[in-house]
Amino acid sequence: MRTGLFVTALALGLSVTALPASAETIHLFGPFKGEHGATSPIKGSASAMLDTTKNTLTYRFEDNGLTGPVNAIHLHGPAVEGEDAGVIAPIPGPYQTRMTGTLTLTADQVKDVLAGKSYINLHTEKFPSGEARAQLTTELTGHKHHMEH
Repeated sequence: MRTGLFVTALALGLSVTALPASAETIHLFGPFKGEHGATSPIKGSASAMLDTTKNTLTYRFEDNGLTGPVNAIHLHGPAVEGEDAGVIAPIPGPYQTRMTGTLTLTADQVKDVLAGKSYINLHTEKFPSGEARAQLTTELTGHKHHMEH
């Protein structure tokens, strides 16, 4: 009888441990900083919520102090702060100093974002390679919470 209970408990335990890890919504943040030689007094930041169930990144950012209007915005990666990387996804316009939206990512891109290897890059006419960059990281928040809409 005890052997039967042990086998049943063991089978239940194995079935529970075989379940995938629960998904999370993770808050990310990054202040905008000048890059590629830009000395403009850029101010602003980017925040985002990464939904690991839907593989979506919902972003919100605000910027000012650029040398001119933004003509392109991209999510770039994988790269740590100070390194450049290719475009993960374009952020569609019209471009304003305050923007919100949602991007759909691949599983590998989600891993790069979680590892702090993605950034939002603001491109202007004077700095076509990017005038300002916000490296997205969880380090400044210290915990996970939901972004209010």
